Amino acid sequence: MDMRKNIIDSLLGKSVHVEIDRPLGHIHKGMVYPINYGYIPGVLAGDGEEQDAYILGADEPLSSFDGWVVGAVCRKNDVEGKLVVAPKGITFHQ
Repeated sequence: MDMRKNIIDSLLGKSVHVEIDRPLGHIHKGMVYPINYGYIPGVLAGDGEEQDAYILGADEPLSSFDGWVVGAVCRKNDVEGKLVVAPKGITFHQ
């Protein structure tokens, strides 16, 4: 079983703390971040770095966030899935 799936399976539905290193509106290499983006301290991903996470449901720049893992984004050519973290109790619709 690959590391990416193991990490996602172990954290899906769990409460996590995220340190934000690219807050909403941050410009990095010419790209403006439309959401808060950060990492989960102490959880190493397949790339050897701490596990990345996207924050949904927060409409202001943050420095840290506590929420629930509600999903993951897995890109074909990436050893690390990006976790999707949201406030407890928020519901998303298609």
